[in-house]
Order: sequence, then structure tokens, then C-alpha cells
Amino acid sequence: MSKISTSKLIPAAVTIVLIGTLAAFYFFNSSFHDFANEGWKVLTSENQDKIQAWVKELSFWGPIIILAGFIIQMFAFVIPSWLLMVVSILAYGPWKGSLLAITGVLLASVLAYGIGNYLSEYTLQKLLGKKSEKKMKSYLEQYGFWIIAIFRFAPFLSNDTISFVAGLSSMRFWKFVAATTIGILPLIGFIAYLGDSTDRLKTGFIWASAVCLVGFGLYICWDQKKQKA
Repeated sequence: MSKISTSKLIPAAVTIVLIGTLAAFYFFNSSFHDFANEGWKVLTSENQDKIQAWVKELSFWGPIIILAGFIIQMFAFVIPSWLLMVVSILAYGPWKGSLLAITGVLLASVLAYGIGNYLSEYTLQKLLGKKSEKKMKSYLEQYGFWIIAIFRFAPFLSNDTISFVAGLSSMRFWKFVAATTIGILPLIGFIAYLGDSTDRLKTGFIWASAVCLVGFGLYICWDQKKQKA
């Protein structure tokens, strides 16, 4: 078992404190509790008019709350990042909403990369699970740039897990940012195009994830055969 320095645990400690603070506000502050419940109910309602009206009431705080949501969802895995992208576009339209979604994804990804870069492998295994961390790291070492891009484009894959592991790996920061941007732009464009229809959006997500997984699986088979040859 590797020894963990105190400085390596600072990001994890700060994260625990922030999450603990939010949890304390949720359970012990009735106003925050009601606001959080109302927000969750509205943002998951898939009702565009209702979402737009609620966000409009927040005024200046609307985009800030959505950006904060992208950061929180890194640790609250029950909140998928694609849901926040959909909310951004439904609330602010295809152009402003897409810009907000891209900003949120990059902000969360860079933060996750920084945390992964700062923590030890032992600590990251405790956070993500040893098997998951090892598998992600193995794929990153073999396929680097494109595995990041594929995970960004496929809505149902774990975007945040791979960001943590990318920070731990030898992948350079700007290469990671470029791969994230290249992968996420088509997905956000896809959401902006299909965002007015929930049924089309769900079907599109399934197809996008399936195509990415099958395509990547075929590439891995081809690459392994090439290496053996």
C-alpha cells in the first residue's frame, strides 16, 4: 500500500467539506431544502416552458447555478452531465445554452483532471474503485486522445471518471482539453438539434452511445490483431 502525503489529500478533503456543507444546508435549512427540491423537480420535468420560467426567475444566478451543477455532478453520480446540457439548452436556447453547456463541461473536466493529477493512485482507487481505475488507466495509456473524445461524445459513458484518471496518467493537460472539446462539441450540437423533442433525444442518446461503443470495440479488436501480426 503506497503512503499518502497530507498535501495529496487536500483536494479530497476540500471536496468532502463542500459536499458536507451542502448536505447540512439541505437537511437543516428549510429554505435551501425547498429550493433544491423545487429545482430538481423542475429541471427533470422535461417541460421546456417550465424550465425556462424557473431559470428566468433566478436571473443572474441561473447560469451560475447550472455551472455549479456541472461541478457537483462529478461526485453526485446520480446526476448525469448530459441532463445538465439538456437543461442549459432548454433554458437558454441552442446558442447561449450550448455555450453554457460547453463551459460547464470544460470547467468540471479541468477540475476533475486537476484532482486526479493531485491525488495518489491509491486514493483515486478508493474513490473510483480499483478495477474501474485500472481499466480506465489501461485504455488511456493505449488509446489516449481518442478514448477521451469517445467518452465525451457517448452520453451514457462515465465522463467524470475518465477525467480523474486522465489527471493521474501521463496525458498532457492541453491534449486532454483538446480531446474533451472535440468529443463534447458534436454531442452538444446533437442535443441542441434534438432538444425540443424528448423522445427523439432519448433515442438519439441510445444510438450515439451504441455507435461509439461498437466502433471503439471494433477498433480495439483491429488494433490488437495488428499488434499480434
